[in-house]
Amino acid sequence: MLAKLFTYSLFGIDAKPVEVEVDISPGAVPKTILVGLAEAAVRESTHRIERAMVNSGYHRPIDRVVINLSPADLPKEAASFDLPIALGMLTASSQLESDRFDEFAAVGELALDGTLRPIKGALSMALAARDQGKTGIVVPVANAEETAVVEGLQVFAVDSLAEAVGFYSGQLDMTPVDFSWDRAMTEQGTYPVDYSDVKGQEQAKRAVTVAAAGSHHLLMIGSPGSGKTLLASRLGTILPSLSSDESLSTTRIYSAVGRLDDGQSLVLLRPFRSPHHTISEAGLVGGGSTPAPGEISLAHNGVLFLDELPEFNRRTLEVMRQPLEENCVTISRAIGSVTFPARLMLVAAMNPCPCGYRGDPKRNCNCNPIQIERYVSKISGPLIDRIDIHIEVPPVPFRELTNAKEGTDSATMRDRVLAARDRQAHRFQQDRDQLNGKMAPRQIRTFCKLDTEAENLLKTAMETMGLSARAHDKILRVSRTIADLDESDQITAVHLSEAINYRTLDRSGWV
Repeated sequence: MLAKLFTYSLFGIDAKPVEVEVDISPGAVPKTILVGLAEAAVRESTHRIERAMVNSGYHRPIDRVVINLSPADLPKEAASFDLPIALGMLTASSQLESDRFDEFAAVGELALDGTLRPIKGALSMALAARDQGKTGIVVPVANAEETAVVEGLQVFAVDSLAEAVGFYSGQLDMTPVDFSWDRAMTEQGTYPVDYSDVKGQEQAKRAVTVAAAGSHHLLMIGSPGSGKTLLASRLGTILPSLSSDESLSTTRIYSAVGRLDDGQSLVLLRPFRSPHHTISEAGLVGGGSTPAPGEISLAHNGVLFLDELPEFNRRTLEVMRQPLEENCVTISRAIGSVTFPARLMLVAAMNPCPCGYRGDPKRNCNCNPIQIERYVSKISGPLIDRIDIHIEVPPVPFRELTNAKEGTDSATMRDRVLAARDRQAHRFQQDRDQLNGKMAPRQIRTFCKLDTEAENLLKTAMETMGLSARAHDKILRVSRTIADLDESDQITAVHLSEAINYRTLDRSGWV
């Protein structure tokens, strides 16, 4: 007897439709054969599935069982095929009758006792089921919250193979899982930190506000303990809230790598990723025999913070250059190429010298100019060129640390950021997601026109600092954002001067 069901296979962060065909031939030599370009985890699943069937009260077919996963040229890995294969074997052996297989897809990993375990990429699979025109999808209970966010699709959560059989046979009356956006925002949509926690550093907060307003990449240079990590970790509190589309696209990535917390339905706060400097190229940008997203993609719609930037492997940092420009990562393998989204803000931090105390009024620095130059040169010029804003973060004086008066808080900074972004949304009406930090050269020529005084200032800076054409464009983009914060349609010499001062590493005499 032949049974057909529908499920999905994860490739990158996208789910591809897979048809599960199970054929049982009575009287043939007892053997279970699995075909369809299945990886080791899928090939091994037949033993697990058979024991789960027996331990759930069903009998294992003692016949020749052929399981085909179609299309045959699509690589299939992970254990999400367990549930549809088990249901197919039960149907093909006449232990289950159902007319729901065409309407409802199934995904899930089985334990030996027949219970269902969570899978990776359930959200992408639910989206694929909706796009395929399915009425609903059956998922493990642990994946119910993340899949229920998909509108226009009924999600049924089951805890075991027996429950799945009850649903498909119609003997078990089940209610689709309900998702409440308001409830999710109340439970998961609040930041536990605020910029009022950062004592002093008002100039650094100004630079952070400029970076957030235009989505500019930021580099902070300062001695240990000056507050660089505190400033970076609170950046999400002044950025606009994630839109529903941004939340969904970010959640797909976290779902695909199994990074969602238990009971978490969506990523509702902007991601903040801070990988250690020992991270590999694949860990940072993604990779593997079957490509998986890296830290750059996990920071999609959020912030990627690289602390102790010169300590990162130089080659690892160089692979970031293309993603920073194109907002995506493309990984090519023999089985095909995968593109992961990577629209993020890069925030990096470094010490001013190897010992970390150059310019510190309280500590002596013993580094000579050659050592400092060698330390800074660990970061390539092309990568520095791609970072819009470089600022120095000085040590905080004792009087500011002990001052009871709080500094600028996140709410105040966020209001300024939102006002500036509203001006940008009005400016880029054809693409309301466009921001100053991502302006194309043609847009720079249109929206960053300078008066004579500002143009002469920029010319002098270019000649004195030896800036590249990219740095020239970066300064114009930043000055446009500064003007937006001042609610000015015209970029003045004052705005341009501040933007030029944000090119610390380009200033002669810094090293």
